[in-house]
Amino acid sequence: MRDDKLSVQSMDFAVSIINLVKELKLKKENIISNQIGRSGTSIGANIREAQYAHGKADFVSKLQIALKEANETGYWLELLYKTNYIDEATYKNLDSACTSIRVMLISSVNTVKSKQ
Repeated sequence: MRDDKLSVQSMDFAVSIINLVKELKLKKENIISNQIGRSGTSIGANIREAQYAHGKADFVSKLQIALKEANETGYWLELLYKTNYIDEATYKNLDSACTSIRVMLISSVNTVKSKQ
């Protein structure tokens, strides 16, 4: 189990997304729940892959994919909120967690790129 902040937060976020998907399935919402399930859990998977990258370019590429997935997840969260599938408190909580991960990913990518 990884204990760096980005790994921990992305794992916790993935767990929250899986729990959200379970709730959405109970409401018979399948389209967005499938999308957010894939993108929300892919963030941490790509961060995990980056930890065993084949060099700096591969490392940056994996983090950039995670960043794209986080951005997509933010879109699905907003859509779920605007269509009343999730309440404002749930939206704000998950969106804040997703934004925090995006900020860390951007910082990590910029740090690695500045050292090249």
